[in-house]
Amino acid sequence: MGRKGWSVNYMMLFTFSPAREAKMTSYNQLTYGVRCQIYALKKTAMSQNKIARQRRVNQSTISRELLRNSGQRGYRYKQAHDVAIARRLNAPRALKMTGSTKHLIEEKSREDWSPEQISGWLTREKKLQVSHQTIYQPIWADKRCGGLLFQHLRRKGKAYTPRNKDKQAGRGCIKNRVSIDERPSTVDEKTRIGDWEIDLVIGAKHSGALLTIVERKLSFTVSKQINDKSAKTVTAATIELLTPYKDLGLLVRLVILHLNNWILSIIEVSG
Repeated sequence: MGRKGWSVNYMMLFTFSPAREAKMTSYNQLTYGVRCQIYALKKTAMSQNKIARQRRVNQSTISRELLRNSGQRGYRYKQAHDVAIARRLNAPRALKMTGSTKHLIEEKSREDWSPEQISGWLTREKKLQVSHQTIYQPIWADKRCGGLLFQHLRRKGKAYTPRNKDKQAGRGCIKNRVSIDERPSTVDEKTRIGDWEIDLVIGAKHSGALLTIVERKLSFTVSKQINDKSAKTVTAATIELLTPYKDLGLLVRLVILHLNNWILSIIEVSG
C-alpha cells in the first residue's frame, strides 16, 4: 500500500478512535472533520441511524445536518461546512449592552414602543439579539436615576398583580341559579307564548348598553337603552319593559339570561 493510502487509513482510524469520540460528543456544533466523516459514511450507504450511533450523537443531529446543508448535488462536506459557517455568521448575535444599543432602546421607549417590540426591531433591523427582559434593565436604571422612561411602559412600571384565585373561583357562579340546560323542552320547541330571552349589548368603550328582550315563539322584541349594566339598572329596565304584558294577562317567563352579574336580581323581582 502506498504512503498516500496509508495516510488516509491512519487518519480514518484516528478520527474514529474512542478517545476522540468522547471528546467530540461535548460539542454542539459539527466540525469540518465530523462533516467529512458523515460524507464518507453516507457514501457507503449507511443509514442516518447508524451514522448517528457511529458518531455518538442523536439521530436528529444527522438528519438536521443533511437537511439544512445539502445542495443540489447532495451532501458534500466542504459545501455543507461553508453553508453552516455562513449561517452562523449571519445569525443575530447575543452581546453585551453597548452605549449605542442603550441609545436605541431609549429612543424607541420614548416613542412608546414596548420592550417586546424593541427586541423584535433590533433583531430584524440591527441584527442584534437583545431579549425584552434585558431591555427593561436600562429603563429601570433610568428610573433609579430619576428618569421618566418607565412612564412610557404600558403598565408604567407597575408590577402585574394576578387576580385572587379565591375571588376568581366564585366568578360566574350564582347561588340557586337554574342552568339553561335544565329548562323545559317546550322552551326550545317554541310551542308556547310567554318565554322571553334577555340579553345586553354593551356600547362602545362601555358607554351605556342596550337591553333587549325577545319573546321566543313570536320573535316579538322590546328594548331599552340604559346608562350602565348594574343589577339595579337592568332590573328596573326589565320590569319596565315587561310589566305591560303582565298587566295584559300574558305570562312572562325569563328563561334565558346571559348576564351573570344581574341574573338573580331579575329572577327574584319578576319571578
